[in-house]
Amino acid sequence: MSAVNDTKVQFSVFLLTGIPGHEDIHLCIAIPFCIMYVISLVGNSFLLFIIKTDPSLHEPMYIFLSMLALTDLGLSISTMPTILGIFLFNSREISLDACFAQLFFIHLLQGIESSTLLLMAFDRFIAICKPLRYASILTLPRVAKMGLVFMLRGVAVVYPLPFLLKRFQYCHSNVLSHSYCLHQEVMKLACADITVNNIYGLSTALLTMGLDSLLIFLSYVMILKTVLSIASRTESLKALNTCVSHLCAVLLFYVPEIGLSSIHRFGNSSSHLFQFVLGYFYLLVPPLLNPIVYSVKSKHLRARIIRVFIK
Repeated sequence: MSAVNDTKVQFSVFLLTGIPGHEDIHLCIAIPFCIMYVISLVGNSFLLFIIKTDPSLHEPMYIFLSMLALTDLGLSISTMPTILGIFLFNSREISLDACFAQLFFIHLLQGIESSTLLLMAFDRFIAICKPLRYASILTLPRVAKMGLVFMLRGVAVVYPLPFLLKRFQYCHSNVLSHSYCLHQEVMKLACADITVNNIYGLSTALLTMGLDSLLIFLSYVMILKTVLSIASRTESLKALNTCVSHLCAVLLFYVPEIGLSSIHRFGNSSSHLFQFVLGYFYLLVPPLLNPIVYSVKSKHLRARIIRVFIK
């Protein structure tokens, strides 16, 4: 009997979760999810098309915006198969390798998005604090190099995660609490010591998103200091207005990211409904709203979009 009790079952698949106890309304929930995905894909693709085809938009601010749109497209495509698979077809199973691949792309794209938001904050800092040197500092070759460096940083940081998870056996449970895979959740299902994974995951989060968010905060401290030194209140408000869309993107990205990471790492005492809302807000809402916010707030971009529809 003890030999039977000591036997550990090695799971070959994980089970994703929609809304526990409300499987009967999954099909109804799939409708708004499908609408959100369509708007995200169309909005970000259209934004990329406008920026690519209009030479007057080939400036650092709009290049960074196109990087943000590409990242949001990638996040939508990475999560769409499993989320819609659950709510449309009740397809909960995902193989271990597919789960590791999904979490790799999710964490990679999140790291790149965090870096892009930092680059956009740097762009606003130079535009407001050093306007006369803007063109000489943010040249197109330098912008391309900065984007490449941050992309390579993301790959280097996230690349070990699937391999750190692949070495484990999963025998405690195979049920995930979301409709997609995340490193901080998958590692808890391993029947082994996960100290290395925990330390590495927390360290990389602090050194990438944590450092990025700190630098963004410092950028806005310097921007606010410069704006307050402007004598004209009209000019001050005009300068701050150029930062509104970026601030919205920063809040949409970092607030749910920090909240969800805290829930997974420091306890699950919060309600399932709160985890559900935060989990989907975390990945679905920023790609949905970013192109809308920037299209509304950027006068130059809005004019180009209107011109396309008029034609």
